[in-house]
Amino acid sequence: MNVIRRGLGSAVVQAFLVVIGLVWITPLAGLFLSSLRSAEDTAKGGWWTVLTSPGQLSFDNYSALLENSGMTQAFWNTVLISVPTTVLVVVVAALAGYAFAWLEFPGRDAVFLVVVALLVVPVQIGLLPVAKLFGQLGLFGTIPGVVLFHVAYGLPFAVFLLRNYFAEMPKEMLEAARMDGGNEWRIFTRLVLPVGRPAIASLAIFQFLWVWNDMLVALLFADSASQPLTVELQSQVRQFGSNVDVLAPGAFLSLVVPVVVFFAFQRHFVQGVMAGSVK
Repeated sequence: MNVIRRGLGSAVVQAFLVVIGLVWITPLAGLFLSSLRSAEDTAKGGWWTVLTSPGQLSFDNYSALLENSGMTQAFWNTVLISVPTTVLVVVVAALAGYAFAWLEFPGRDAVFLVVVALLVVPVQIGLLPVAKLFGQLGLFGTIPGVVLFHVAYGLPFAVFLLRNYFAEMPKEMLEAARMDGGNEWRIFTRLVLPVGRPAIASLAIFQFLWVWNDMLVALLFADSASQPLTVELQSQVRQFGSNVDVLAPGAFLSLVVPVVVFFAFQRHFVQGVMAGSVK
């Protein structure tokens, strides 16, 4: 009887998860199918009509997208903003997190408290002052300016996360490495980074997704030549509200890249989320 109950309970949970998965993936599938339909077919009915009329589907919209210089440039701008930002945040946060966790230096705790205090500073507060500063430095309206802003506002959380993760590592493990003649750099690269890979991967995913989907910072700091995909899509909607043949594939492209990144690092992400939940 208990076996039957457990089996029924497991079946109910699995059915519930399947329903949740279908609800989550339906908008993505709808957007993908819409991106394969012409503007005329879209005006006649919803994307679900392809189930009975598959002849509507074609890759003509993606060919038009590749010929749209504004969309393709915006895509590469998004890559040039998201990838360097993620790499810089992860590298600097990993170095700072190790220093705050295991190195002794004057004012370490005070500096870390300042970093933690920066977590409560809303991004909106710094938009205008930093824009004015970047204007004086010649960075306003450029990709490096957008990257620097994202790095600055991504570091407090990143340092806080990695410092706490590194601090949970066994002290004896690091002491044994020092007794074997390892210097701090060797310990950091050969020991701390491999052990901290789940947390680092989780941080990289969060940072990449946040920057890739950002529009607020890009609207202010990027000009027409450096604007990312989110701003370009918003501009296309404002200028050509019925331009579905470009908007749909562009929106799907903007959505599918973060999904691919997430599933590519899913195993490390789960390990990072679960890290520290059990001893």
